[in-house]
Amino acid sequence: MKNRKLLFGILFMGLLASSCYTEVIVEDDLITEPPINTALVLESHDLWYVDINETRGSGEVPFLQRAFTISFDRGIVYANNNLSGLGKTGNGLGIDVGAYATYSGQVEIDHDVDGLWLLEVIALDYNTLEIYDPRSDTSYILEGYQRSNFDYDMVFYDNIHLFLQEYQVWEKTYTSELGALNEFDEENYLQFFDDGNGYFRSSVDAQGIPLSNLQWDYEGDYEVYDVANDASLKTLTLDYDFLGNDYFELYVINDSTIELYHVSSGTVYEFTGRGYIQYLKSSDGTGKKRSKTNNPVMDVVRQRDM
Repeated sequence: MKNRKLLFGILFMGLLASSCYTEVIVEDDLITEPPINTALVLESHDLWYVDINETRGSGEVPFLQRAFTISFDRGIVYANNNLSGLGKTGNGLGIDVGAYATYSGQVEIDHDVDGLWLLEVIALDYNTLEIYDPRSDTSYILEGYQRSNFDYDMVFYDNIHLFLQEYQVWEKTYTSELGALNEFDEENYLQFFDDGNGYFRSSVDAQGIPLSNLQWDYEGDYEVYDVANDASLKTLTLDYDFLGNDYFELYVINDSTIELYHVSSGTVYEFTGRGYIQYLKSSDGTGKKRSKTNNPVMDVVRQRDM
C-alpha cells in the first residue's frame, strides 16, 4: 500500500503540481515533485468548458467572459463564443482568437483584441482547471472534454437565454396539426432581448418576408425557467403587456431551431433563427459577454410526448 501511494503521488502530482520544486513527505518518504507541465495540462483536453457560474472574483478576463469553450492547440488559442456552430466551427474548436506560451504553472495569452494576459493555471483534478488572473483577483473554472464526449446539449440548455439572442428573429416554420386553436397560432415571429428583465416582441406578419419589413404587434416580458429534477427541460413564459401570458415547454432541436410546446393547447411549434449574430473577439457589439445566471425553478412535470 505504501509503494502504491508513492507511485500515485509521483504520477499524479507530476502533472498537477502548481509551483516549482517542493518537498512533500508521505509516510516519512521524501518525494521531489517536478514542476507542472502547463502545456501538457492545457492540451490534454480538446475543449475546456468555461463554467461561468463558478467564476470567483469581481473582475473579469474579457475573452474568458465571452467564451463557452476555450482550446489550446500547438500555440494557438481557440474559442467558441457562439452556441450556433458549436461543434462545427473550426472543426469543433471554434475561432482562432490568439496565441499562447506556457511556463511552470502559468500561461501567457496574447489575445488578438484583448492583448497580453499572464494567468496562473491550477489543476484541481484531471479534468478541472482553475485559471486565475492575479491582476483582477478573479478565477475561472474550466471543465475538460474531448470532442467525442462533449455534452453539447448541456451547453445549450445551460445557456438557453443566450441562445435565444443569437438570432435577430425567430421565424415560425412549423405548426402541428394536433392541438386546439389558440391566439398564438397567428404569431409568426419572435424576438428576444436581454434588457436586464427579459423583453420580447412578436409579429403576425406573413412568413418569409424581409426582416427589415417586420412590424411588431405585441411585446412584453419573458422568463426562462429550470425544471425541478429535469435538467434537459426548460420552460418559457411570454407575459404580454395587457394580454395575459403564454406558457411553453422549450426544446432545442439544433443550433438554429427551437421547439415550443404550448401546454394549454397541446400544439407544437418550431421556430428557425434568422439573422445570425456572430460574437467574435471584440468588446463592442460583436463581443457579447456571458454572466452568471440563476433561473427560477418551476416544479412541473414534462407534458410533451416526445
